[in-house]
Amino acid sequence: MRVAVLGGGSWGTALAKLLSESDHQTTMWVHNPQVCATILECRENSVYLPGFPLPANLRVTSNLGEALERAELAVYVSPSHVAREIMSAARAVMPAGVPVVSASKGVEEKSRKRMSQVIAEALGREDLSNVASLSGPSFAREVAARMPTAVTAAAVRQDLAELVQQVFSCPSFRVYSSTDLIGVELGGTVKNVIAIAAGVSDGLGFGSSTRAAVVTRGVAELSRLVTRLGGDARTVAGLSGVGDLVLTCTGDLSRNRSVGLRLGKGETLADILRDMRMVAEGVKNSTTVCALALDAGVEMPIAEQIRLLLHENKPARQVVGDLMSRHAKPEIWN
Repeated sequence: MRVAVLGGGSWGTALAKLLSESDHQTTMWVHNPQVCATILECRENSVYLPGFPLPANLRVTSNLGEALERAELAVYVSPSHVAREIMSAARAVMPAGVPVVSASKGVEEKSRKRMSQVIAEALGREDLSNVASLSGPSFAREVAARMPTAVTAAAVRQDLAELVQQVFSCPSFRVYSSTDLIGVELGGTVKNVIAIAAGVSDGLGFGSSTRAAVVTRGVAELSRLVTRLGGDARTVAGLSGVGDLVLTCTGDLSRNRSVGLRLGKGETLADILRDMRMVAEGVKNSTTVCALALDAGVEMPIAEQIRLLLHENKPARQVVGDLMSRHAKPEIWN
């Protein structure tokens, strides 16, 4: 297929590389013209994904119209907070009816809408029938290195989920299909917030038992939110739920865990973000996840404490203390 990958960060580059190596006619749009020029000169994204030569058949451009010209599938892989802006610009140059795959994880801050909803609205589409999501435990560098990886492609239409599954599948990248778009997108959003909590635990010097507790109770919080908002609880047990949560909470390549780790060691959020070239989605989405939970009447104590830590300067040790001293409850409750 002719595929346009909208985003030239580490994940966009890894997916564009993967698609090109599967012989799809792939064009990667890079927002920053200087980064684009560097990629074209070196045939490598030395800024965001160094060490991985890009296929000769991968086209790279900073012109959005050129990237989307004659595209049969578009893949959105830019940060969630600029999705509406970029897809609104794409509306004027995207061929009519082209399916869009969101490979970005997050919820829009003001509207509290998932990426599929933001993309559909920005493109002027009446429903979500032509928007899909690709999510699951996957680090860009490992995908680029062709390490075996499994993810989920979700869409409200089974045939679209299966189309995305076919386009992305290759010997090193196994894709499962799902029609639970809500559950898959929420899993990819909430896990980043919980990963910051896991990093805080590690930064404070706590052990594996503490981390396991954070992950497990994070699953409980995700499950409550997914089911309340109309998703399938079984999705939470899958790749886009538990799978992605475990990876992001434990992997050394996790940007969100890294933020938490440094916060736990006493660094300020401002200093941490100043040092980071790439976006840690959990920082912004801690606010939106808690807003979603409040609107839905769902209790998410870990997410709420991380919001307080990130945005109201609550001390990390107090966060842990308040979580541990909460009123005793049954393990399973709605």
